Amino acid sequence: MLVRFWGTRGSLAVAQTAGAIRGKIARALVAAGGRGFADTAEAEAFVDRELDFATGGTYGGATTCVEIEGGDGSFIVCDMGTGLREFGIDAFRRCAAGHERTYHFFMSHLHWDHIGGFPFFGPAFDPNAHIVIHSGHADAEQALRRQQEEISFPVAFDWLRAKIEFRTLAPGETYRIGGLDVEVMEQHHSHKSYGYRFTDDAGKTAIFSTDSEHKIDSMEGEADVAHFFRDADLVICDTMYSLADAVSMKEDWGHSSNIVAIDLCHEAEAKRLALFHHEPIYSDDDIQRMHQESIRYEELTRRETPLEVLCAYDGLEVRL
Repeated sequence: MLVRFWGTRGSLAVAQTAGAIRGKIARALVAAGGRGFADTAEAEAFVDRELDFATGGTYGGATTCVEIEGGDGSFIVCDMGTGLREFGIDAFRRCAAGHERTYHFFMSHLHWDHIGGFPFFGPAFDPNAHIVIHSGHADAEQALRRQQEEISFPVAFDWLRAKIEFRTLAPGETYRIGGLDVEVMEQHHSHKSYGYRFTDDAGKTAIFSTDSEHKIDSMEGEADVAHFFRDADLVICDTMYSLADAVSMKEDWGHSSNIVAIDLCHEAEAKRLALFHHEPIYSDDDIQRMHQESIRYEELTRRETPLEVLCAYDGLEVRL
C-alpha cells in the first residue's frame, strides 16, 4: 500500500507569500556560509543535506486530498480539496500509460475545503472515466451540484462527461471497494464527518480521519475511536491545532490537536501517525515546531510500542 498526500491544509487553501520565500532564501544563504555551488544539483544536495524542512521546503497549501494505492488498480482518493487538481493532472499521465480510469472517492464531509477541487478535476470531463463518490452523507450529490451552480461557478455539474455515481455508506459495515476492505466511522464535526479504515489483501491498514474533534478532558469516551485505529500501519489524523489552541480559543470548532492524536494512537497501538489538516495561519516554521514537539511528547508518553510521528506535506509518499 502506498499513500500519497496531494493536499494537507485545512479550512482554506494558502500560498507562500513573497515575505515567507524571502525569509527562506535569507536563512539558506546564512546556512551556506559563503560557499559556492558548481551547479543546481550541488545546490539541491546542500538543501537536502543541511537545511531543515521549513527552510528548504514547504508543507504546502492545498486542502485535503489523499490517494491510497494498493487495491485492484482503480484510483482510491480521500476528499476533494484543492489538492485534487494536481492529482487529476497526474492521473491523466498514468491513464495515458494504461491505468484504469475508475475513481473511488471517499468523502469525510462536504465543507468547501473538502469538495472545492472537484470543479477543477480534469478526469471528470473524460467520457471514458467512471467516478464513484462514497460518503456517509446522503446529500453528497446535492453539495457537489450546488457548488457548480451558475451563481458560484461557470461550469455546471451536468456538463461533466464522466460517468458519476453516488453511494451512501453506513458506519459499522465493512465494504469491499476497489480491492480494499473499507470500514466507516461517524465523527464529531458540524453536519457530521466520517473516518475510513482501508485494509489491503496483505493486511496493511491506513486510517483517514480528519475533521473530528477529540477533547483532552473526555478521552474516556474515545474508546470507539481507539478501536477504529487499532493496530493501523498509518493513521492520518486531524491535528489542526496545538493543544493550547484546542482547549482555549477553538474548543467546539470540530478539530483536534497533535497531543490527543498521539494519545489515541498509543491506545490503539498504531505504528505511524501523520499530522494532518494543518491550520492555514500556521507557517512552515509553526508546523515544523509542532512536529518536533509531537515527537518529543510521543517519546515522553510512549508505552511498549513506539509510534512514528510524521508530518504530512503536499507531495509526501508513505509506503506501508
